[in-house]
Amino acid sequence: MTEATISTIDPAIVLPLFGAKDQHLRRLRDRFQVNITLRSGQVRVAGDDQAVAQATKAIEQLAAIIRQKGGLTPDDFEETVAQITGERPAPRVREPIDIVQVGREIRPRTPGQAGYVEAIRSHDVVFAVGPAGTGKTYLAVAMAVEALKHQAIRKIVLVRPAVEAGESLGFLPGDLSAKINPYLRPLLDAINEMMGFDQAQRLIQQDVIEVAPLAYMRGRTLNQAFIILDEAQNTTISQMKMFLTRMGTDSKIVVSGDPTQTDLPSHQRSGLDDALHRLRRIAGVKVIELTQSDIVRHRLVQQIVEAYESNSGEAEESTRSDFDRGHRRRTGGPRRSQS
Repeated sequence: MTEATISTIDPAIVLPLFGAKDQHLRRLRDRFQVNITLRSGQVRVAGDDQAVAQATKAIEQLAAIIRQKGGLTPDDFEETVAQITGERPAPRVREPIDIVQVGREIRPRTPGQAGYVEAIRSHDVVFAVGPAGTGKTYLAVAMAVEALKHQAIRKIVLVRPAVEAGESLGFLPGDLSAKINPYLRPLLDAINEMMGFDQAQRLIQQDVIEVAPLAYMRGRTLNQAFIILDEAQNTTISQMKMFLTRMGTDSKIVVSGDPTQTDLPSHQRSGLDDALHRLRRIAGVKVIELTQSDIVRHRLVQQIVEAYESNSGEAEESTRSDFDRGHRRRTGGPRRSQS
């Protein structure tokens, strides 16, 4: 254990250095795995030798930036820490996504989301994979609305496979709209929130915005379109190939999904997994992997995801044991002998 003391920190810059509610302080502690305290006007850093050296250097450089600029931006913080650790800094996304609704600002909230938005801006085909709540669908829709506003495209196409219930659309009640509405509801909710219900409905009626199940994409070519495939883990290999080849001139495709949440039969490989393996090295195709740290829903969502991922094996074994015990009680089957 090593301890270093920095006594040259002006008390006036302690607040911007540590951040509102100590957000910068917590990030420094987490990033370098050190203990940082402020006592009697001195900053003390304790931990492993290399970690203390790096954290001390980061604090001194961040303090120098504050003296020079009068404050500290998220980019300043990330670039300084990345330079010291040798990590690649998160892409800069200074401006919010420019959507239609006045007064509604949408911007990336994590480094992972910033990389996702930058990838959509700079690539024609983007795959985004990650757990629920990381903004995969929401940010893609926002980027599509922005592209439509700036007339970079003429049409937004929102697509989703309709397999969650294990039923084909023909067996569901109602007309086509009633059949597909439950599957496309998350996409419609995002569109309505960003554009307002009336404007979104008007553009849907004018066919500027199209929402459709994946099966209805076959045989089409989509030019000057922003095409989003949501819940892509529920596509088959042939469906994914069919979807990706709908792309026409001046179009952009975003494919999002969570490979751990597939509803396909256990013997069937997901088209998303297959595409990630096949297409990762093609120029113009970008794969973005979002993680638990990018979850921006309710604070409990991140903990729920962690619980399922860390205890999945234990939970499955527990479920099987409970089922076996219940089955033996119902059937009067043999019980394990006690030694």
